[in-house]
Amino acid sequence: MSLPKVIIDLVTAQNNFDSIAYANCFNETAVVFDEGKTHDGRKEIENWIEKANKDYQATMKPIEYLNADQILKTEVSGNFPGSPIVLDYHLEIKDGLIQYLKITG
Repeated sequence: MSLPKVIIDLVTAQNNFDSIAYANCFNETAVVFDEGKTHDGRKEIENWIEKANKDYQATMKPIEYLNADQILKTEVSGNFPGSPIVLDYHLEIKDGLIQYLKITG
C-alpha cells in the first residue's frame, strides 16, 4: 500500500506514542475532530493525542488508503473497550501536512 509521507509519519508517531512528532504532522491551523470534540491548532492537537496516548495506548495498523478520497482505514488496538476496532481517518493534506482530520468508526 502506498501512503503519503505525512501519513507514514503519523502512524509511526502514534505507534511510538510520540505526541510531539504526531502533532508535527499537522500544520499550525489544523483541525481534528474525534469523539465529538474539535481540537484546533497544533498545540491543542498535541495535548489531545498526549492524553489519548496515556488513556488508551492505541496503536495503528493501516489497512487501506483511498487516495482520491484521502481516507485511511486503520485497525486501532489499545486499552479501550472493543479493541481492536477499524476506524476511518478522513484527511485533508495540504503542502505535505495534515490540515484536517476527522476520525470515524
